[in-house]
Amino acid sequence: MRYVLWALVLLGGCGADPVTLTTVVMGTAAGSVAVMQRTPIDAAYSLATGKDCSVVRLDQGKSYCRPVEPPPSPQPYCTRSLGVTDCWADPAGEPPQQADGPNVLTPAQEANRTRRWPF
Repeated sequence: MRYVLWALVLLGGCGADPVTLTTVVMGTAAGSVAVMQRTPIDAAYSLATGKDCSVVRLDQGKSYCRPVEPPPSPQPYCTRSLGVTDCWADPAGEPPQQADGPNVLTPAQEANRTRRWPF
């Protein structure tokens, strides 16, 4: 959408006065903040660096770019005993684990967690 607006501005040629250009630029910036939560400059910077950066984050008191998430901590090894759950730091020699879920992220989940912006 913003490319269409820029194309209209460029097609105006010399007929576009400063007020019209300012209106189009400010409208594009306001619309992109409302839709994408970043200005066009933020989007270009984020695309160039691969980070998720926005002045909206600065307005919220956060850093300009979103920090890289650390990998999740390993799940505890827990077993069932008489009415309670016991969790172990070292599962060597312990009975089968109570939970059936995976202990680590799958390759697809890890790729999703560490993907670059905007992909």
